[in-house]
Amino acid sequence: MAQTILLFQADREKEKAITQICRTRKIALYKVAPKDYEQKMGFLAKIKGFEKEAAVYRGAALPAEMLVFSGMNSEQVDGFLQEYKNSGNAPIGLKAVLTQYNVFWTPLRLFEELRKEHQSVRK
Repeated sequence: MAQTILLFQADREKEKAITQICRTRKIALYKVAPKDYEQKMGFLAKIKGFEKEAAVYRGAALPAEMLVFSGMNSEQVDGFLQEYKNSGNAPIGLKAVLTQYNVFWTPLRLFEELRKEHQSVRK
């Protein structure tokens, strides 16, 4: 499986830093548009066996940024995150690794789950 990062709603400076890191590390980067929020995460990550859903999302964009790693082990994710931290950009609060479970979720569901986890950790 190819190393891939799915990026949602990052500002221009963060996107620029992430793009540069992906280029040097040979990681595929996909900036996910709101119209694709009805697609399964596996399809967005270009995982074999996932087909495009007919539904098109017409709602608002995610209210916060999110970064999703696919096909990367913990060492690769940690290396990417360390390099991103070294870029001096503010952290991206919601991050996930694609798993055998969330690969079937839509970005909207993953975002809600991450937001709930993030809020419970902050309490």
